[in-house]
Amino acid sequence: MALQRTPKKAQPCRARSFNTRLLVSGALAALPAAHALADGNKDSTLTLGTVSVTSAQTGPLSSSSVLSSVDVMGGDVVEKMPVTYSWELFSRVPGVELTEFNQGTTSGKISFRGFNGEGEVNAVKLLIDGIPGNSNDGNMPFMDMVFPLDIDNIEVVRGTSDPRYGLNNIAGNVNINTRIGGDYTKARVRYGSYGTRETQLAKGIETANWTQNYFLAYQKSDGYRDHADQDRVSVAGKWFYTPDDDAYRIGLILRHYEGQADEPGYLTGANAHRHPSMTNRYNDSDQGTRRMNSASLHLDTDVAEDVSLSTKAYLNTFDDRRWTRYWSSTTQQERHAYETQYGAMATLTWRPQVSWLHALALEGGLDTQRQQNVSARYSTVERVRTAQTRDQHFNFNTVGGYVQAVIEPTDTLKIIPAYRVDKLSGDYTDELTGLNYSMNDYGLIKQPKLSVVYSPWAVTSLYANWGRSFQVGTGSSSYKVPPQTDDLAPSINDGWETGVKFTPVSWLDGRIAYWQQEASGEVSRRLNDPTGASDNIGKTRRWGYDLQLNLHPDERLDAWLAYSWQYSTILKAGSTYPDSAGNEIDHVPHHIYNAGARYQLTPKWSVSGWVNGQSDYYLEDDNTEGKFGGYALLNLGATYKINEHLSVDVQVKNLANRYYEYVWYDPDGAQAPLHSPGDGRAVYIGVSLEF
Repeated sequence: MALQRTPKKAQPCRARSFNTRLLVSGALAALPAAHALADGNKDSTLTLGTVSVTSAQTGPLSSSSVLSSVDVMGGDVVEKMPVTYSWELFSRVPGVELTEFNQGTTSGKISFRGFNGEGEVNAVKLLIDGIPGNSNDGNMPFMDMVFPLDIDNIEVVRGTSDPRYGLNNIAGNVNINTRIGGDYTKARVRYGSYGTRETQLAKGIETANWTQNYFLAYQKSDGYRDHADQDRVSVAGKWFYTPDDDAYRIGLILRHYEGQADEPGYLTGANAHRHPSMTNRYNDSDQGTRRMNSASLHLDTDVAEDVSLSTKAYLNTFDDRRWTRYWSSTTQQERHAYETQYGAMATLTWRPQVSWLHALALEGGLDTQRQQNVSARYSTVERVRTAQTRDQHFNFNTVGGYVQAVIEPTDTLKIIPAYRVDKLSGDYTDELTGLNYSMNDYGLIKQPKLSVVYSPWAVTSLYANWGRSFQVGTGSSSYKVPPQTDDLAPSINDGWETGVKFTPVSWLDGRIAYWQQEASGEVSRRLNDPTGASDNIGKTRRWGYDLQLNLHPDERLDAWLAYSWQYSTILKAGSTYPDSAGNEIDHVPHHIYNAGARYQLTPKWSVSGWVNGQSDYYLEDDNTEGKFGGYALLNLGATYKINEHLSVDVQVKNLANRYYEYVWYDPDGAQAPLHSPGDGRAVYIGVSLEF
């Protein structure tokens, strides 16, 4: 979501847009979640919890205009969730698969729409306050920088119909919007199982023209497994200025993050089930360090009464060093990735008044993302280098643009045609050989899109969309490295969705959707390959359906249910696995679900319970190594409000102490499944202060 300003006519006093947002948000806290969005049932967005409301009459078009499966989760839902890393917050978001590596700084990841979280095809675009947060391989390490107390809301857009983003936007995107503006002081201290200690501090200061926001988080834990200690710190500052005449708003956001963690390694199946908290002796020196920085400039202005401009420029750095050993028969590796990313985005939105239309909005956007990357690997013994096995230096650049229109012939019909084009460029040098290679000439990657929503009744909207997104290789796979000397085409993903969003009564809202996505020539990154090569999977298809229900029968009770069924298959095998046609894609469970409820027992006491889980998945595309990974975890929470400023809560994760695990198969190493057990039962006590 772009940073938007409240229109002048809605401001009780000048330059107080963020206070206005917070007041409106607070007023909506007692209303059903379905009414937290101004457009009601005229879009396909569902809301969990309370979110800040901004006007739809100024600024860029919001995610609610995408008309796909869009979910917005408010900060009040996430700020007390008992998580170690922010990707765990997505256990509350419908249709999102969690991949829990539990390997130090490589802790886990999210995915959806039948794509797995292995790192083979990273299909989700990550943005933090509108700034890209993917590494070159498509992973989402910058999510580690954000802690729950600093989050205002999280937007999840699933599908191929969003034209705002190109690179990594294969199956959709996630935007984490942090707190900007407001007068507040928030603090949270948490202590619990496995030596977990955490402190979060958030401060907002708002005056007539300036808003200042500061955030500090520190976390330390011994981990559930042996040799799993971790230590993390994150700091952020946000400064925004609006002049007296509200002509523009300009801002600066700075973030810094450092994390260090030991890696407990992977176990055999027998050891994982008998001694899930153990580590292997040969993993004693495995660990990782991660340092990240982000700086961004934001400018929002109305260039005319019905025309608004939003621009951003940013610089990200990513320094990740990891020592890991997967199996006793292999050597320890040091993996070092250093990336410098910078870019800019501009969006121009025009909302003309047309007498013969109910409403019209036209939008165009341009963006460029540029990367200067180093990927080095070494053979090591106890973190001492013995040989270098990789020294890759490469540039990866994108330039893209889009146009879209929101056409409302009547107040019950909305049509959104859109078109996006991306162009990629770059070069690659193998410093071990001194050879240089050019990027594949992918040409102009054209992505038409179309969305429609029809709302014949106040309680229901019917929507459908079709769109095209793309995938290209990552690392050295984007370049013409012999024996591949001909230009490769991008893998084109065509997807569509149809669904119904409904609010039959004031205390119930939900969505039912069916979706499908087909890739012309999928490329899968080979995770443990020394050169960073990729596999040609071939033509693939993914499809499924989603069911979501939010219930709020009175002010004391909120309940939710989300279930997704998904299936993935290889339609036409590629060259890497010629016999895989008809097989399922690895690490894609058929079932993903979460359900729970929160009940206000008394004005001071509230309790909650929730369950999240998934079914088993195949480990590789030949589907010969068995199915693993299914789980269902029960969690409980209770909060006591001492006074209006202070509260104490207790959270219990995995109440039944159920065994669960992440499992993968390394064709280049152990030739046997590798198991990483998940955490056992854990209890956390938190104290929250707010004024």
